[in-house]
Amino acid sequence: MKFGSSILLAALGLFNAVRGDAVPWERLSKNDSMLLILDLQVGLYQVARDWDPTLYRENVMAHAELGKVFDLPVVMTTSAQQGPNGPLPKEILEMYPDAPLIKRQGEVDAWDNADFRAAIKATGKKQIIIAGITTDVCTAFLALSLRAEGYSVFANIEASGTYSQLVRDTANSRMQQAGVQLVSMFAIVCDLMRDWRNVPGAKEVLPYLDKYLPVYGYIARGHAAAIANGSVIPGEAGLI
Repeated sequence: MKFGSSILLAALGLFNAVRGDAVPWERLSKNDSMLLILDLQVGLYQVARDWDPTLYRENVMAHAELGKVFDLPVVMTTSAQQGPNGPLPKEILEMYPDAPLIKRQGEVDAWDNADFRAAIKATGKKQIIIAGITTDVCTAFLALSLRAEGYSVFANIEASGTYSQLVRDTANSRMQQAGVQLVSMFAIVCDLMRDWRNVPGAKEVLPYLDKYLPVYGYIARGHAAAIANGSVIPGEAGLI
């Protein structure tokens, strides 16, 4: 009987794990969140082989600009930038000239750096939006450390990169098992915005999406162009 109970408990544990109930669903809030720009360095960029390089550069900039669109606290950090990893892109540095920039001298996991920990705690935020290079080390190590400290972590899967799809998928699985929320850039934007009528809302978000997510930006362009043209050609009227 005891043996049977153990099997039942194990089965229930597996069932709950498969259902994903270990970590309840949590919404991002612009009032409770901060943006982390983690090791998105010009040297490490060469290691991000799981993305088209042009698309990935845009993903990195889109991640960085989230802080400006939603007025989020931003913390930046680099790993041994005096070596081959290099600095953050100058476009990102110019976005946030006054944000904390923690230049770690050797720590691989950013949480091992006391100045970095202090900068995170100083924001007073419990939800952390994160992306870094590489996904399996820079992003995953810190995401797991933050989870261990009780933070809610939202990993932008489009702005982290590593050297193979297998490594990326394994790292994402590891983070997800620890309760890290794996989210797209569009999901982050929509959760922070909540309602197109909000501020930031359509006025602020649509230009951002047009810049970084043209598949949605061109929906807005097409709609605006149709109104400006003021005409429906034969065959279109019956489509709506």
